[in-house]
Amino acid sequence: MGTINHAGLSDTGRLRTANEDRWFADPRQGLYLVADGIGGAVAGGLASQIVAEVLPRLLQGKLQGKLQGKLQGAKAIPEIAKQVATALVELSERLWEESQRTLDLKGMGSTVVLALVRDRQAVVAHLGDSRAYLLHAGRLEQLTKDHTLAQLLADRGQITPEEVASHPAHSHLTRFVGMGMESLPETKVVALAPGDRLLLCSDGLTGMLSDPQILKIISQQIAPEETCRQLIEAANHAGGKDNITAVIVMG
Repeated sequence: MGTINHAGLSDTGRLRTANEDRWFADPRQGLYLVADGIGGAVAGGLASQIVAEVLPRLLQGKLQGKLQGKLQGAKAIPEIAKQVATALVELSERLWEESQRTLDLKGMGSTVVLALVRDRQAVVAHLGDSRAYLLHAGRLEQLTKDHTLAQLLADRGQITPEEVASHPAHSHLTRFVGMGMESLPETKVVALAPGDRLLLCSDGLTGMLSDPQILKIISQQIAPEETCRQLIEAANHAGGKDNITAVIVMG
């Protein structure tokens, strides 16, 4: 994306006493991520912290080992996507094993959404209901589909898409880092044009703001730091029922 500008901001929200969200950004690696812990304040915060600290190192090792001197530029993207998915599966298994060693940590896990940006393309991957959006030519596109029971019911035609947000199972995760079975992350590759903006966020943002509200804020010609601040301020104004995290990447 040429020169990449980014910013990230996280807020506890208006009702929670602890923040279980974490975010990470490394322009040199081209990696940006948001993680939202589950399993209680202690376990959830630890799980998201492990994701934010361990996943970048795990990915760096995999990509250096697989790609160095072999594939360059756009030709490397399919292999990058494959290695991202493999790293998420391995991290999920590690986190589950760790949760089984201590009674207080059983049930801990974390959502994750990430973007790995290379050569005007981004590999986007996720587990759970943290989301990625792309702003391109004034249009906001949701790049990820929530891994929740309500979304699964909608995919099967048992409820309508409009019913997902208010369904009792809208926050019941079907995939996450640390689950007791193979995690099956989803990945996709998106092209990036000058002026595009990527938004990575936790459900504390999307649970409070509609897509049109998000579009109105991120389409402004303002710095990414101010964009993050306005997104979180708007989510808090709408109720702030959960931790809120936003990462903006633009180039």
